[in-house]
Amino acid sequence: MLSVLERLAEVRSRIAAAEKDAGRPAGSVKLIIVTKTFPANAIEPLLEHGERAFGENRVQEAHAKWPALKERYDGTELHLVGSLQTNKVKEALLLCDVVHALDRDSLAAEFAKARERGLALPRLRVQVNIGEEPQKSGVAPLDVDAFLASCREKYGLTVEGLMCIPPVDEAPAPHFALLKKIADRNGLTELSMGMSADFETAIAFGATEVRIGSSIMGERH
Repeated sequence: MLSVLERLAEVRSRIAAAEKDAGRPAGSVKLIIVTKTFPANAIEPLLEHGERAFGENRVQEAHAKWPALKERYDGTELHLVGSLQTNKVKEALLLCDVVHALDRDSLAAEFAKARERGLALPRLRVQVNIGEEPQKSGVAPLDVDAFLASCREKYGLTVEGLMCIPPVDEAPAPHFALLKKIADRNGLTELSMGMSADFETAIAFGATEVRIGSSIMGERH
């Protein structure tokens, strides 16, 4: 069995190759290592190695392990990549540097209220339900332009980019191409797309952030 650092090296090599194949500069894609369900002691070897961008799905789980890790390892950046309940916004703001799950007006309103109370907001990505799957969170592709306008004009939020998870039973390329098109027409620079099964395709279509869990951390129990 490969160690976590050996799996990391393999993924980083594949990212570099995908950047080169796409004619993109080396280092243009940020690796976010998704550590949901893994305890702090499984994450520490990556932090000791110098990795600083990590993703969690749930605020409650993140609070159980990341405050101490962030205190010990300067420059650690925590991304919330799972859905966010409105009643968890304050907790998320105290811990997360980037939120990839802005997907409805009520959540945008909570961020605006938090800012009015003097809290610093994280960097924001709008989650797009790119395959319009009923079981998934996210803004429908045809509604993204209007939602972004509302975030900016009604709530005064700065949105940097978009996030998506394509349907598992469909080719991801058309979904990534659509997300890139929506981002470009709205002047957004960050594209959070691509996971263990499809990150090389995502890089070919312009991903700036890939969210990789099992290919580095191993299978979840």
